[in-house]
Amino acid sequence: MSLVQRERAELPIGRQVARWRVRRRMTQQVFADRLGKSKSWVDKVERGVRALDRYSVIQEIAEVLHLDPAVLLGPRQPPPSTAAGLDGVDALRDALARYHRPVIRAVPGDQVERHLAHAWLTYQHAHYAQLLRSLPALLDAAHGAPTLLVPAYRITASVLVKLGEADLAWLAADRAVTAAATDPTRTGTATIAVAQALRALSRDRLALTACVRAADTTTDDAVRGTLLVQGGLAAASGGDRRNADDLLNHAADLADRRTTDDPHHTAFGPTAVLLARALAALTLGDTEEAIYRHERAARRADWPALPAEHRAAHLVDVARAYLQTGNVAAAGQALVDADRIAPAEVRYRPYARTVIAEIARSGPAAAGVTRLAAIVGLTR
Repeated sequence: MSLVQRERAELPIGRQVARWRVRRRMTQQVFADRLGKSKSWVDKVERGVRALDRYSVIQEIAEVLHLDPAVLLGPRQPPPSTAAGLDGVDALRDALARYHRPVIRAVPGDQVERHLAHAWLTYQHAHYAQLLRSLPALLDAAHGAPTLLVPAYRITASVLVKLGEADLAWLAADRAVTAAATDPTRTGTATIAVAQALRALSRDRLALTACVRAADTTTDDAVRGTLLVQGGLAAASGGDRRNADDLLNHAADLADRRTTDDPHHTAFGPTAVLLARALAALTLGDTEEAIYRHERAARRADWPALPAEHRAAHLVDVARAYLQTGNVAAAGQALVDADRIAPAEVRYRPYARTVIAEIARSGPAAAGVTRLAAIVGLTR
């Protein structure tokens, strides 16, 4: 590799996008239109304010620029992929393909309910490898108890989003909506999974529309509030600050009056909304605001009561926020804290692996970050 090629390979991915866009003689507006994004979104990507952490989005950008994605990623930034050791995705894909088969041996509904309750606990503690092993049998059993299909498909979609399998997650989420039939609350819980999958696929407008429509029909405050949160995050991803603020404000109002009961496993409440505000701020490029809201949330008495996967996922986002302000030490500490709370959230998620790589490349890394980089197979 020549010196010029090496220097170009070392450019941040946003700068690489800008360089290739100019070479293809596209304005930011033309480029944005071809991607189905806003000009503001493109500008933030090119300036490094908004991170490109989804490989599906990188592929779309490369297609518009008529490039191989590897040209944008460069030799030091491999495409995000699920960590080795989680081999259950193929089995889960096969289980999703069996939805039309008749139930050979029905499992009693109360037994399926117990399995579902255990699966939710497993998910909330981020024991993803264990969950992947159990979900195929759970999906098969749930077909003998139709009312339990919605939560079974929903949890399947949720873990697949975590592991970077957004297309398969969307399939499971869509099945959940179908299984919900005309029940507004079950439809609402299923739409939460749909929104998560669509956001992972960068289909933010569709996610926003789905959330708003479902929120208008459900009467359960926790489900409705969670839909508003997902809609707010989708709006933020699309650069729609006004809609994001409005939806999250409505969610905050609902959070202030809801009870602690959580039969639909939403983890919805004031702290969850505050974390969503932090993520929306980060997505919109308001990094300092994101950090301020995170620090407020982490001081709340109910922060430890949030599911481990929720807290750890948030800390990975916060690590990126600290990194954008140049505080590499705080970014590294956030990652280490996330790994302590829920190791699989950091070690198996492609998004988290990308953040680890970015922090490790940003300067002398703390021992904890170096250890994490070694564990997930990344090198500096």
